[in-house]
Amino acid sequence: MSSVKRTFPLGFPWQTSDPFLFCVYHKDDYPTGNDQAGPTTSLEGRHLGNDFTIKDGFRMYHGKTVPGFPAHPHRGFETVTVVPQGLVDHSDSIGAAGRFGNGDTQWMTAGKGVQHSEMFPLLNKEEPNPLVLFQIWLNLPKVGKFVEPHFAMLWREETPIYQTQDADGNKIEVRVVAGSIDNHRAPSPPPDSWANDPSHEVAIWVIKLAPNAKWALPTASEDINRTIYFYQGSEVTIADQTITPNHGAELMPDQPIVLKNGSEQAHLLLLQGKPINEPVAQYGPFVMNTQQEIQQAMMDYQKTEFGGWPWPSHDHVHDHSKGRFAKHADGRLEEKG
Repeated sequence: MSSVKRTFPLGFPWQTSDPFLFCVYHKDDYPTGNDQAGPTTSLEGRHLGNDFTIKDGFRMYHGKTVPGFPAHPHRGFETVTVVPQGLVDHSDSIGAAGRFGNGDTQWMTAGKGVQHSEMFPLLNKEEPNPLVLFQIWLNLPKVGKFVEPHFAMLWREETPIYQTQDADGNKIEVRVVAGSIDNHRAPSPPPDSWANDPSHEVAIWVIKLAPNAKWALPTASEDINRTIYFYQGSEVTIADQTITPNHGAELMPDQPIVLKNGSEQAHLLLLQGKPINEPVAQYGPFVMNTQQEIQQAMMDYQKTEFGGWPWPSHDHVHDHSKGRFAKHADGRLEEKG
């Protein structure tokens, strides 16, 4: 039996397996920014408010002045926003805020309900503002659907990077956002996360392979779902199957698997975890166990707006002079500069 269950092309978003719901990869070559932190390039010809077609190297998404995602609700799951390059401004309905990126991750438990905005401010007026971002939706079990909202910042300074070399000296580098490799353990996820229990073996790894590098993936338990996504490079052989960029593979978690890279540096994302194995009912930004719970979520949001919106605009961007920071709902402030 092959240790690769199947391979598949990557779409928008990428296919995932329980306990993950969704993964989307954003790569936008934003130009220099203007005084409003938007692009200096003309926005003529775009479907502003719903701009998902790459034009001039970038998309505005739901933003009309600044690219990104203005205020929108979530209930019943978590968002893990991994930002290898560029910046994200977060604002939410419980009063928390942050600016993060260039290696940082934000992990937000929506729980019983929260609104948040995720804008991509183009702060550099002299040079381009490229953005590379993964947003991963991790489900919550039934017992966690109504926990209090919470967000954690996993700063790049505290996120371990596992580094090794193969027998020929070719380098392998893994940013360990969740889980562990050898003695490299990721920062703790939020307290109510499915990932907070080590027995669930949740891993989020951003992998970089030098040309021609070979790396044996650490094994996991046999009941774990494990998927790898190849999004940049020339080709990678996974066990006995060679895939090209923009393809993924579901793997046998407990089988020894060697990744063999081709002639260019390869970039991959690995997601794994023990499945929750509960019914999933989803409608847009609400993920529950039954359709009745979805209807209740919609009614609750109409009544409460999950706390309302305490910011001046739904596409709020923090002051240009701010560095990387996180202001938590309890008033605690983290500043990284």
